[in-house]
Amino acid sequence: MNIPLVDLKAQYNAIRSEVDEAVARIVTSTSFIGGRELDAFEAAFAHYQGTKRAVGVASGTAALFLAMKALEIGPGDEVITSTHTFIATAEAIEMVGAVPVLVDIDPHTYNLDPDRVEAAITSKTRAIIPVHLYGQIADMDRIMGIARQHKLYVVEDAAQAHGAELHGKRAGFWGDIACFSFYPGKNLGAYGDAGAICTNNDALADRVAMLRNHGRVGKYSHDVVGYGERLDTLQAAILNAKLPYLDEWNQARRNAAAHYNNLLKELPGVVRPTVMPGASHVYHIYCIQVPGQRDEVLEALKKQGIGAGVHYPIPVHLQPAMSHRGWKQGDLPQAEYAADHILSLPIYPEITDEQVRYIAESLAQSL
Repeated sequence: MNIPLVDLKAQYNAIRSEVDEAVARIVTSTSFIGGRELDAFEAAFAHYQGTKRAVGVASGTAALFLAMKALEIGPGDEVITSTHTFIATAEAIEMVGAVPVLVDIDPHTYNLDPDRVEAAITSKTRAIIPVHLYGQIADMDRIMGIARQHKLYVVEDAAQAHGAELHGKRAGFWGDIACFSFYPGKNLGAYGDAGAICTNNDALADRVAMLRNHGRVGKYSHDVVGYGERLDTLQAAILNAKLPYLDEWNQARRNAAAHYNNLLKELPGVVRPTVMPGASHVYHIYCIQVPGQRDEVLEALKKQGIGAGVHYPIPVHLQPAMSHRGWKQGDLPQAEYAADHILSLPIYPEITDEQVRYIAESLAQSL
């Protein structure tokens, strides 16, 4: 078999007529920036996530950057976040001139460890960015308790958590503002870069909306210096076509994960995903740990036609781009251990039981 990590063609083929109609509608109307399609998506996505407002922006990174700009986080401020994430989380902190304070992870969920968050707080700390990694919301009960005690903002990095829940509440309910990516491979993906923020705070939503559009309040009236970080209408229309399927697709991912869990339970040394009590995981990534040399296992799977991957092989604190912050090997051992042992297996709504079985059998042979 030849099984990709993510199969975007399969998803497109399943909803081809709706997507094609949406694209044709925008091209025919020549309304490419703003307008009713964008308004409709923002309203629909806010309703889906259970928040008062959603504001479309150009990418998940733009969402993080604009969220912090809206909260007036900048030079002299510290922002606590996870080292086990895509670099955009820390990158956005650097972009506003603040200092990323990277802390270690819970070795079971790979999410931010609340104990380490509390220990990292100083007089300069302004915010916490919990990352809802792989499709599971972080321990927001504890993180929000810490934030309230210390009067800190919470910016949820929900780039991998569309539709995920904790105690029945989705990302965006918990913090001051939540940031989403619609990168094509996400559970809800556009056909290019796209993102959004969700919040229950009208003032924050209005400020993000102004900042994304050059600080504009009228066509040629600009209240502040802003940015060109708008969500284009073509992507909004595609996302509108896909959003009604998201719950169905997330359930298909859960079904595939359950099948994996059953097939892998007897493999020695293989650690399957841990789901927190009260959490509804949406399995953007199905991440396991393997014994021995992970890279040898990865190569063996690729020879079997299996597009496995690693999310993420280098913790942010050890990235060359962060070398100016002075972190070194051994500073955050849980994340470093995970980076050496984790393996992402193919998962997407259209993956078949036969494909999952083949992957599990190939993994057993590769260990």
